[in-house]
Amino acid sequence: MRKRTFLKNLLALGATASPGVNSFGQLLTRFEHIPPAQLASNEDFWAEIRAGYRLKPDYINLENGFYCFVPQETLENLIGHVREVNYQGSWYMRNERKGNKAATTARLAELGGCSPEEVVITRNATESLDLIITGIHWKEGDEAVMAEQDYGAMLNQFKLAAKRYGVVNKVVSVPNLPQSDEEIVELYAAAITPRTRLLMVSHMINITGQILPVRKICDMAHSKGVQVLVDGAHAFAHFQFNLPDLNCDYYGSSLHKWLSTPLGAGLLYVKKGNAEHVWPLLAEGERDPNDIHRLNHIGTYPAYTDLAISDAIDYHHAIGGKRKEERLRYLQTYWTSQVRDIPGVIVNTPEDPARHCGIGNVGIEGLKPADFAKILMEKYKIFTVAIDGSNVHGCRVSPNLYTTLEELDVLVKACTELAKA
Repeated sequence: MRKRTFLKNLLALGATASPGVNSFGQLLTRFEHIPPAQLASNEDFWAEIRAGYRLKPDYINLENGFYCFVPQETLENLIGHVREVNYQGSWYMRNERKGNKAATTARLAELGGCSPEEVVITRNATESLDLIITGIHWKEGDEAVMAEQDYGAMLNQFKLAAKRYGVVNKVVSVPNLPQSDEEIVELYAAAITPRTRLLMVSHMINITGQILPVRKICDMAHSKGVQVLVDGAHAFAHFQFNLPDLNCDYYGSSLHKWLSTPLGAGLLYVKKGNAEHVWPLLAEGERDPNDIHRLNHIGTYPAYTDLAISDAIDYHHAIGGKRKEERLRYLQTYWTSQVRDIPGVIVNTPEDPARHCGIGNVGIEGLKPADFAKILMEKYKIFTVAIDGSNVHGCRVSPNLYTTLEELDVLVKACTELAKA
């Protein structure tokens, strides 16, 4: 199955795609001279990007943190891949699938700035991270360090490890508005003892959007002989970084979030030399102990999703990772800067640009998050998600590239009116 180039794909969409998609190549050429930070506030450019999405008109979608659904260009390519795999059937699965998957994996590794031998495609971040948590050779009394703000599925997996292997879980609480990197690093350092085997940390805390100083945490943990597992579900393809620069041992992400792949795509990074320390969940015959592929055998899977990952990477590169990061940070700063100083409004996301990007969290004093989310939807037609726990009480707001300032103005209006009620 030969991969078409990105611009050829755009032309091939023709009448099935929106006018914004048909002129996408010309759009990028027209604005390529504008620096990313300046382009972030160019509403003409982003309006044309918005035209490449099919948006449900019933509500303002500010809940992209669960699933950043794909633009029409990627969707049409996915449909084409489904048809082609179905057309070729077993021939494709036996003769072309592995080569195409390897090519897609290599592109993901390039996006992450690492070696293809350090990356495998999984189905989501939960699978990626749980493979490591489950696969560590635990002994009774071994300790693991994590935060109560980490994603629930990971915390549940550590609880399962505690029941099965006698692992002792030490849970810290990350402040919503830290004063410095050192405050956070010391928080984790204080939980480490000679019995600590693994430390898990979120690259971006999913419920607040706070970016943690992962490199500093990894360096500290390694100085104490502790390996680090990073939950990057909301970081990969959201803002710019290279995986090796983090100095972590393991990294998992969901590609259906900020890379905007179809559902069912994730990434697991295992630093060279670490694969042999992890026990596979499912057996796949004999492999070199340091072959990362021994960790993610799952049997037959929807191969067309792998092909669509490559299309999503094309789209990501066409927009530009730095342009995307600057726009997402601009959108979050746009609305949070207008409500931070309103009495009765609580912003649970740090103001420092180095500690946030596109995700924010806001609460209203005296209003339960579930009630806040309900009012936002019923009165203002804004879809968010309520967060009420782990020292975070508010609604997570996660816009995407298609989000307009007018839509965020409705959110600002809602917060202002509800704070005064």
